[in-house]
Amino acid sequence: MAKNGIGVRTTDTILGELDRLNHAISERAYSLFRDSGGIGSAVSDWLNAEHELVWKPAIELRRKNGQYELLAATAGVAAADLDVEVTQDDVLIKAKVGHSHEAEKGNVQLCEFERGQLFRSIHFPERIDPGQVKADYKDGLLRITAPVATKTSTKIDIKTL
Repeated sequence: MAKNGIGVRTTDTILGELDRLNHAISERAYSLFRDSGGIGSAVSDWLNAEHELVWKPAIELRRKNGQYELLAATAGVAAADLDVEVTQDDVLIKAKVGHSHEAEKGNVQLCEFERGQLFRSIHFPERIDPGQVKADYKDGLLRITAPVATKTSTKIDIKTL
């Protein structure tokens, strides 16, 4: 693997990961609802739970020269902490993001650093070749290149009986 390369794993589906995250958000939203005494909005509780648990990096997806290039702004995340999974249709980017404040460094007045789980799934407009996907990381930007799958067809001879 290159110096700034990211390992990419192929998988059959990302639905299990999406279900797991949906379940965690649902549990947290219910906890927020219960803690408020049932006063408030279910949508607000869901959005607050999602914000607490998940960080979605900004992305850009473009198609050029028979491949897709996906850029994800993941500043502050170490390359070793990034996990990239691909299927023929999707890419899933995950990482645990931690940020803490040390008392001996002074009192924090404002902090907008993200923490929790970076989680972003992207559906490609057309199928890709998951075995040829590459990822690298430089200056806080994750770059994933995914060649478009070649469309192959098989001619079948028809026998007359």
